[in-house]
Amino acid sequence: MNIKQYLDATYLKTATQAGLSEVENAMVVKNNIQEAIEEQFKLIMIRPNMVLLANKMITAANSSVQIGTVIDFPEGRSSAEEKLEEAIQAIEDGADDLDFVCNYEAFKRGELDLVKDEILKCTLLGLDNGKVVKWIIEVAALDDKQIIQLSAFIKNIVVSNFKQESFPNVFVKSSTGFYKTENNLPNGATIPSIIMMLENASPLPVKAAGGVRTYEEAVEMIRLGVKRIGTSGAKSIANGQNSSSEY
Repeated sequence: MNIKQYLDATYLKTATQAGLSEVENAMVVKNNIQEAIEEQFKLIMIRPNMVLLANKMITAANSSVQIGTVIDFPEGRSSAEEKLEEAIQAIEDGADDLDFVCNYEAFKRGELDLVKDEILKCTLLGLDNGKVVKWIIEVAALDDKQIIQLSAFIKNIVVSNFKQESFPNVFVKSSTGFYKTENNLPNGATIPSIIMMLENASPLPVKAAGGVRTYEEAVEMIRLGVKRIGTSGAKSIANGQNSSSEY
């Protein structure tokens, strides 16, 4: 198993979140991009304003590392039109993967037409431009029933409206890694949540994001059936070490 081809090396902190200046944070992003190139990870996942930098560095290095970015991150409450606008800019800047935060709060309120509309429009935009689309459902904000329902909801929309050959390019993704939980409960992927997603999102692939911090945990996720793993500790995991990363 080449575990590096499952790893989306991730750095999504703003300068404020990292306690750094904008210049310092940009250097951290640059270092993460360079590490992804050197380690030959599947993808580098960064904020939209850093996609151009990644594109330039990866092109200059003649690297096959792909570029992913997050849309409407981390709360997912913007309108479908605002999501589309942000995604279009990311596509123009050179992003390969578009990880949209699903409006899970609207889903919980029963506003299903709103959620269906954003999934249809944003998925269509991504697929029409040859991009991989991922829908982040934020499992830590959902109970088990909601994880099952939202995974199936996304699956049913995609299966009903897009061609079968597109299915491998539309993921259901567990987490942003930035959701604030109470009592130090996990805010990312867990084995139970991933199993529920796998069972109810199929034939769409699943990405486990947040909470995967060791090589053994990554292998377990892959054996369960996940196709991608998002982690800010990709190098440590790939080298068989434990990661102390928060995401």
